[in-house]
Amino acid sequence: MLVLLALYVVWCVLLYTLQGWMLFPRHLANRDMLAAPPADAEPLRIDIPGGGTVESWFFPWRDVRPPDGPRPAERRGVVMFFHGNGELIDHNVMLADFYRRLGWHTLLFEFRGYGRSAGTPSEAALAADAARVYDLLAARPDVDPRRIVFHGRSIGGGVAFSLARLRRPSAVIAESTFSSVASFAWRYGVPPLLVTSPFRSDEVIGTLQVPILLMHGRDDRVVPIAQARRLAAANPGARLVEMGGDHNSFPSDPSLYAREIEALLNRVPWPDGGREPGSVAPR
Repeated sequence: MLVLLALYVVWCVLLYTLQGWMLFPRHLANRDMLAAPPADAEPLRIDIPGGGTVESWFFPWRDVRPPDGPRPAERRGVVMFFHGNGELIDHNVMLADFYRRLGWHTLLFEFRGYGRSAGTPSEAALAADAARVYDLLAARPDVDPRRIVFHGRSIGGGVAFSLARLRRPSAVIAESTFSSVASFAWRYGVPPLLVTSPFRSDEVIGTLQVPILLMHGRDDRVVPIAQARRLAAANPGARLVEMGGDHNSFPSDPSLYAREIEALLNRVPWPDGGREPGSVAPR
């Protein structure tokens, strides 16, 4: 029994030590990085404790309608996108283009230690960085601070909900996201209290009174569909969209994915009851 107890303690210590590496495998993501940001991306950098910077990319709204003469400067809403733990902002430029075609600015938020960014990622560090980026966006003259939407994929959904503890979103989109990282602890035979980045999204979602869209693959073997259903149950106003596909093949239905996001954005209320000049009326 003493030998088994000693082995279990070693196992717990090993997992406790390696959990940051397991949760944030940035050494894999960093292999595929663009040489430079896209020409139409505006690098947005913040300094972090210990030295170095975190670099995210801001993509301004792009009017794809036929030109009809000079247009006045317009304050637009912005979608803050938080990628998965095996991705970089470099991999999500097409998603930024999608949001821009819908009339929204897009901010691709980078994690510490990923891509061009210094530091070591953790839930607390990423939430603090995201709050600072949020404040920079809210202060921009071309951004409507009352219309800032959070969109997170996989662990990025956890970052989005962690940010929602600190800053109020206008809406939240979470795809392939867990109810909490802590809920996976017993899968590895260790108690949840050993998890240093618990990402308790299930505690946050119930406090939000904004439009919420959850999307998940029924065949997800990394984050089982039960996790999304648990999140949806914590907020009766949240919409859960299930479709086929595994974690890394989501979305299996890109058209449905795009329609659901557009419908969610059309539900984001205008504080003054109006809407953006030239935009489509909410459905």
